[in-house]
Amino acid sequence: MSNPITNIPIPAILEIRNGIITKLGQLLHNHGFQQVIILFDDFTHNTYKQQIMDSIPKSLKADTMLMAANSDIEILIKHAFELERYDAVVAIGGGTVIDQGKYMAFSRRSPFISIPTSASNDGFASSNCSLLVNGKKTTVPARVPYGIIADLDIIKQAPQRFILAGVGDLMSNITALYDWEFEEKHGVSRVNAFASMLSKKAVNSFIRTPMDDIKNPIFLKELVSSLTMGGIATVISGNSAPISGSEHLISHALDKMKDNPQMHGIQVGIATYIMAHVQEHRAERMEKVFTRTGFFEFAKTLGMKKSDFLEAIKMAPSIKPNRFTYLHDETYRSKAVDFVNRLKSDLLQ
Repeated sequence: MSNPITNIPIPAILEIRNGIITKLGQLLHNHGFQQVIILFDDFTHNTYKQQIMDSIPKSLKADTMLMAANSDIEILIKHAFELERYDAVVAIGGGTVIDQGKYMAFSRRSPFISIPTSASNDGFASSNCSLLVNGKKTTVPARVPYGIIADLDIIKQAPQRFILAGVGDLMSNITALYDWEFEEKHGVSRVNAFASMLSKKAVNSFIRTPMDDIKNPIFLKELVSSLTMGGIATVISGNSAPISGSEHLISHALDKMKDNPQMHGIQVGIATYIMAHVQEHRAERMEKVFTRTGFFEFAKTLGMKKSDFLEAIKMAPSIKPNRFTYLHDETYRSKAVDFVNRLKSDLLQ
């Protein structure tokens, strides 16, 4: 059977630099948009709304909407179809408002412009979103953004934990790709070579970046660029396998178990460190990155518990029973348990 010819959507706008937020109006105008809706969360509404609206030329009509963090998917659909016919939906803020905007744009088949205020995960560039469905966080399909605009002046102002979470999420490409190859060997999945290459290049490019200052614009640009490439890799593969494997299953299990889980990228980072040792693949490099960036130092302050990770490892295969990662194999699951039990108590108590 021959493989079909692929046609992959990629962002038409990709701007990752200092001060780009002041050029938003001009960027939208240059791409032919005449009427847009700009969505804000509480923080961006109070901090950046005026600056953004000042950048809008008179030739462009821009309306605004303040989004509630707890909006259920039904509310988002209602919002989407109450809107006038805008040329584009723009969202500026954290992961919640980005996902809300992405889904509203998807519902109206409108282009979506993603303006993240932090680099804590790859959600700002991915083709799905995490929304409240019947009160529970659920992953639902959307489309890759038409535009990604990341102002490094804004991203560097985010608390350090957001940047470290982004590091944890990006490093998981390494273990996720190894899981994907493991699945292919067992006949459960088929690795898309281009998606795999893009995900691998993204993390390898980041690893070579100087890490003495995680708020340095060079470091942040590399982090955002690499997270973006990971997001595009999932569009090519048609699934999350290039950037999400056993380490993400551990994090999802922790989310189910804990009333107040840690940030996604922090949990994923610790789980990635565990799985790199289980897979015996690039664990030493992982340790260097997490040490140099201060990821381990920060993680030690959170009081995360071995017992929680041990339970999450056992639960992980049930999160996605249709996959076959290293943790779906009892031998490697036992290996993960043994590694966690041997971990120093300052990282996991």
